[in-house]
Amino acid sequence: MTLIDTFINRFQLTLPEPVNQPIDAKKSAAVLLPIINKPNPTILLTERASTLRSHAGQVALPGGKRDPQDKSLIETALREAHEEVDIPPSMVSVIGQLAPLRSSEGYLVTPIVGVIPPNLSLRHNPTEVASVFEMPLSYVLNTQRYLPLDFRRAGKMHRIYFYPYEGHLVWGLTAAILHNLALHIT
Repeated sequence: MTLIDTFINRFQLTLPEPVNQPIDAKKSAAVLLPIINKPNPTILLTERASTLRSHAGQVALPGGKRDPQDKSLIETALREAHEEVDIPPSMVSVIGQLAPLRSSEGYLVTPIVGVIPPNLSLRHNPTEVASVFEMPLSYVLNTQRYLPLDFRRAGKMHRIYFYPYEGHLVWGLTAAILHNLALHIT
């Protein structure tokens, strides 16, 4: 059994925790968590363009808000991944989703987990993405690598994670999604 087969079996045998948050169609979004099917699988991440109004220069997963014409959040994630990094929706094998998380802007973001082939010629859209890079799946699944930071905002305690990797700093919602993936598998 290959590493990707083992991951898929573990991922699909574990259901995400239910989320008791109201869903507002105007404030829903999805990201694609693209796992590249290599002998040692990797996850494709992006660095957002420095010209963007929000989260400029941050490490992210391809995705965005749900458009009215999107029939599902899977369609949202696939459309956005195609727009941002030219991943053809037909080349993504969706294996499931993680529980949605609330973003700092109030969006309920659903991570869609998909496997893509290793030989795709990806081109990033420079108006949205400055660069793309890969992180080994084994690195992402190691929960010991996540550095927590607890802080108080509006009278409530919050925890965010930082995740350094080869000159990149993954943090905020992207780190939370990757951390949830690691917890989901372990």
